[in-house]
Amino acid sequence: MSPALALRAKGTFRHGVHPEEFKERTAAMAIERMPFVDEYVLPLSQHTGAPSKPVVVEGDRVLRGQRIADADGFISTALHAPVTGRVKAIELRPHPSGKRMRSVVIEADPFSDQRLTPDLPRPDEAMSGAEIAQCVQQAGLVGLGGAAFPSHVKLQVPGGRTARFVILNGCECEPYLTCDHRVMVERAEPVLHGMRIIMQCLGVDRGYVGVELNKPDAIEALRRAAGDDPRIRVEGLKVKYPQGAEKMLIDAIFRKEVPSGKLPLDIEMVVNNVGTAAALSDLFRTGQPLIERAVTVTGPGVRRPANLMVPIGTPLAAVLDYCGGLHADTRQVILGGPMMGQAQKALDVPVLKGVSGVLAFTEPFPVRQEDPCIRCGRCVEACPMLLNPARLAQLARYERVDDLGPQHLMDCFECASCSFVCPSNIPLVQYMRLGKAMMRQRRV
Repeated sequence: MSPALALRAKGTFRHGVHPEEFKERTAAMAIERMPFVDEYVLPLSQHTGAPSKPVVVEGDRVLRGQRIADADGFISTALHAPVTGRVKAIELRPHPSGKRMRSVVIEADPFSDQRLTPDLPRPDEAMSGAEIAQCVQQAGLVGLGGAAFPSHVKLQVPGGRTARFVILNGCECEPYLTCDHRVMVERAEPVLHGMRIIMQCLGVDRGYVGVELNKPDAIEALRRAAGDDPRIRVEGLKVKYPQGAEKMLIDAIFRKEVPSGKLPLDIEMVVNNVGTAAALSDLFRTGQPLIERAVTVTGPGVRRPANLMVPIGTPLAAVLDYCGGLHADTRQVILGGPMMGQAQKALDVPVLKGVSGVLAFTEPFPVRQEDPCIRCGRCVEACPMLLNPARLAQLARYERVDDLGPQHLMDCFECASCSFVCPSNIPLVQYMRLGKAMMRQRRV
């Protein structure tokens, strides 16, 4: 490695934390395919923006990959059947958010071979960027890093703006999760194929893939797949949380800060997840819409940890059963990573497009017994957005809503670094969420 590359390999962002990784149980496990089950629940609300609107009715027969709901607005995407079967109902069902959401329930056909529907509409690389973005919206693609932001939005640059760089996020900095790691190792060529499509849509000729140095096999696979392509660089980055956040990733690679209240596009950059790029490649090569995703199932409460390719809508209980079930002393199940994921009150919820992990713990993660703030400043040192979490939490606690905006609460992306380092175990990130909810209510 040249001295310049070696220097860049040490890149990272300011502040952040170093939680224990806990990735060793699944990091070397190849992705295996989750068997089909009897019933799938597809909530119409699975992504940022407006829910999808159904185009099927109860009793309809659907084929695997068939569109069952259309986008309902610009920031919205379509939804597709993960299996061939029959629409059993369109009704309210439990959702990982804790609410009950309108969902399409599909009963799988036990006699179907569950092959992908032939002759699915497939975009062509000769299409314009706008045409490709429309196909991506119709294919239901969203960001697979956890936020589930509709992918077609990032493939279009508004008038008067330009994009110069595309960045793929392969950091996967959350503890326990290894599904992105395995996608990079096993599907490096589709990842870079998807990246080139994104670059083509945006008219960009430089692309970067940021991968933390605890994934050397992924870095090697991507560099081998990139070959001599001068447009693509695979950057090794220091291991730190939350480096997978797009603003932190930009800081780590380019030493540039996204201004407060702005987006990466405001500094001519677009960030996508490696899994999203691989899904985009699948759409172009086979016409497959987003009907499945890689998920890490692990934690002390899981009998058989695994990386699985799971059809969207698979019941959480079925995923855990396939992994041997839970140990008797399991006390908590989280969808996503332990830092930003959501604890579930029951196992009757489905896997959504944005679910990257299913984690089971024999002790709640983390254990909490709140004490008074001791003004130590550790949360300030940890916050990657350079905020004062203790101050913001105090304002939220006493409902001083008018003071939250000037303190830049909306810059917080709820990474929970502040909660992680707090010696008093104050649930700081929960206060951030409460404060944001009060600000939204005040605006309404």
